[in-house]
Amino acid sequence: MKLPVPAPGPNEVLIRVEAAPVNPSDLGLLFGAADMSTARTFGNPEFPGILAEIPAAAMPSMAGRIGEALEVGYEGAGTVVATGSSEAARKLDGRKVAAFGGGMYSQYRCVSTQACLALPDGITSAEGASAFVNPLTALGMVETLRHEKHTALVHTAAASNLGQMLNRVCLEDGIGLVNIVRRKEQVDLLRAQRAIHVCDSSSPDFIEELQDAIAATSATLVFDAIGGGSLGGQILACMEAVLCRAEGQYSRYGSVTHKQLYLYGGLDSSQTRFERNFGMAWGMSGWVLLALLRRIGPERADMLKQRVVDGLQTTFRSHYSKTVSLLELLQPGTMAQCNRRGTGEKFLLTPNR
Repeated sequence: MKLPVPAPGPNEVLIRVEAAPVNPSDLGLLFGAADMSTARTFGNPEFPGILAEIPAAAMPSMAGRIGEALEVGYEGAGTVVATGSSEAARKLDGRKVAAFGGGMYSQYRCVSTQACLALPDGITSAEGASAFVNPLTALGMVETLRHEKHTALVHTAAASNLGQMLNRVCLEDGIGLVNIVRRKEQVDLLRAQRAIHVCDSSSPDFIEELQDAIAATSATLVFDAIGGGSLGGQILACMEAVLCRAEGQYSRYGSVTHKQLYLYGGLDSSQTRFERNFGMAWGMSGWVLLALLRRIGPERADMLKQRVVDGLQTTFRSHYSKTVSLLELLQPGTMAQCNRRGTGEKFLLTPNR
């Protein structure tokens, strides 16, 4: 779709978008509940459209977006080519910035100065494109841990870009972390990055190994990117088993220590299943980065953002397996690759290529 290049308001800047990551959250907005194995292209090859079937059971959750043109791309980076009249906007003129404004899958994007992060000299747009979602999610998990008085945590899908960042943050901050992955090569990947506790869910000894890692770290907090299936409940059950052994006294209500599971992703779209075998001191809920940032306030959020800027080439670096244009992103083969959401298959979009 071709649209006029927007003009920035007084406290806005116009960014020529040079790089934007393809995050799972972007795919969720882009594809919704559609079965992408049925996807087919139509229309003008220069401006192709995509048709895909939506299962009948998923239609109620999609009703609100029928007929709506939704802007995709939560974050990205590029060069400021025009500004509004405010001092904050004019200071960014000509600067390379990262932005968290939505609609970044476009060649030009107007965003508020508050949604921008000025990148240091020498940082490329590709390096700054993922400066918000994954880095602030990793730091937000640690903020949650500290706020709720936990001392260690468990993270699933831990070989992802986000998982690798969280491992580096926890090593820097001296926080116990149990990484759960699903393949032996992912264990090796994290071990090579100095991860201490890595458990392979495909191992026949997974439950025993997980209990040992939880005992070694005293983890009572879980961030689960999988969402569906039984893994979350299994982790809570392992925590309960470790706590009951440590407390050494039977209670029909289980251990007295609270265990918290946060579901922050949906890599598995099936039902979340669990057995009530982890006592009564537990909680399970969703977790959203934006809600966390609102809760901690702008001053603390700015401190986290500065830590990201300082570590863009180290702690918060991202790896991309492929760079694609807007047209290439809409090819069936590319969409199928993106939708696999496999470890090491993160794509970078370059809208102006």
